[in-house]
Amino acid sequence: MTAPLPYKISTLLYCFNEADEVLLMERAQEPNLGLWSPCGGKLHTELGESPYACAAREAEEELGLKISVSELHLTGIVSEHGYQGQSHWLMFLFEVTRRMNALPPSHREGRFQFFGRDVLMDLKIPDTDRERIWPWFWQHRGGFFAAHCHCHPDGTNQWTLEESRVLDQLAVREAIHLANRDPGCLPGH
Repeated sequence: MTAPLPYKISTLLYCFNEADEVLLMERAQEPNLGLWSPCGGKLHTELGESPYACAAREAEEELGLKISVSELHLTGIVSEHGYQGQSHWLMFLFEVTRRMNALPPSHREGRFQFFGRDVLMDLKIPDTDRERIWPWFWQHRGGFFAAHCHCHPDGTNQWTLEESRVLDQLAVREAIHLANRDPGCLPGH
């Protein structure tokens, strides 16, 4: 019998500049060493940290961006079973509604660059991101999706889209633009 794999919980931050280019980090350490990925980090589960609090903390630690939880939109939740044969992951995918106007400095976890949507699939990115996470992120931007990936030892991935709420993209862009001008206009705030 094989030993059970650890379960890790993380947040990923999908940050954009005024040109709607996404910020990615070329990772200088595992997981995903040498690959381009949204920045983020693991929840401090031992402290009872929420995914929203983790995302805000990671934005400040990795990007120098102090944000409130009201500037986060939960676009997706992805669970990965047996990722790289090392662990199971539960990832909360947050879009940061505030636009960035500068590239964050490099640090021990990697270096940053903005990329247009049209070049993402040409980059060295994780297979799971290429297969489903990026396509579903773009499809559900402003909405929500939940998905599960069973990562098999032979490198194949079996995906299930468990929930899908797609919104009108024009309305979403208008809402984000308005929220950037007046964060108090967001629903529930």
